[in-house]
Amino acid sequence: MTELKKYFAVIGNPIHHSLSPQIHAAFAKEAGIDIHYEAVLSPLDQFQDTVKTLISRKLTGANVTLPFKKEAYALATTHTDYAKIAEAVNTLEFKEDQIIGHNTDGLGLVRDLEQNLQFNLKGKKILLIGAGGAAEGVVYSILEKEPSQLTLTNRTIEKSNIIQNKMHAYAQNFHVNLNVIEIAKLPHQYFDLIINATSASLNDNDLGIDNKVFHAKCLAYDMMYGKDTSFMKQAKSQQSKTSEGLGMLVEQAAEAFFIWHNIKPQTKSVIDLFRKI
Repeated sequence: MTELKKYFAVIGNPIHHSLSPQIHAAFAKEAGIDIHYEAVLSPLDQFQDTVKTLISRKLTGANVTLPFKKEAYALATTHTDYAKIAEAVNTLEFKEDQIIGHNTDGLGLVRDLEQNLQFNLKGKKILLIGAGGAAEGVVYSILEKEPSQLTLTNRTIEKSNIIQNKMHAYAQNFHVNLNVIEIAKLPHQYFDLIINATSASLNDNDLGIDNKVFHAKCLAYDMMYGKDTSFMKQAKSQQSKTSEGLGMLVEQAAEAFFIWHNIKPQTKSVIDLFRKI
């Protein structure tokens, strides 16, 4: 008996830039399964209605991208541990009358850094810029890898303080110095890894970071992918190594694919394929 084709989507606003449909198509081809995966633009005030429409169309699951990860968390009827801790969801699984919220962002980031970029997080000093769902979704996974320090910063510093307070006990468990520093007061040539988790790269907005925060021995990682962002250009001007977030996108997609299909796809060939496009 032929297995029925399963339907999936990625929901965001904007969504035209998303590579998720092509990535999942590549995974499905490798796995020898037949799926339909589409990009869905949701109006900013209609995320819940968009998801309900997709459920009525018998979708098996959906990925969620900017700016809906918090709303996806609120909509889910049950949450996995990573989603609970982050209070943000990037993968939805529709099972009978349940909406299960997962968060694969942190796993995707860590796997890209440690496996693909060969950057070991243990004992490192890390700066995370941003305090939205993308930033909150990766903090616990970073802490698990036991860096010596994780510094949070954001234009609205109060949001960083909220994350610090929420994650303080986890940081203590992993013996990590979790702190908050205002953007204007960031130390020069101090961090081993600087991660941009803001949406500023979508519009190429400047983050207001002093050039001297970057240096030749640090890695500057932008979660955005597909273009040379102002953050990456600034880092390169100070001889920092840089990486866009394509690897994270593929790795978090691979985890979502595993959740939906119970198949772990190979990621290196897919990352290489999309780097050439």
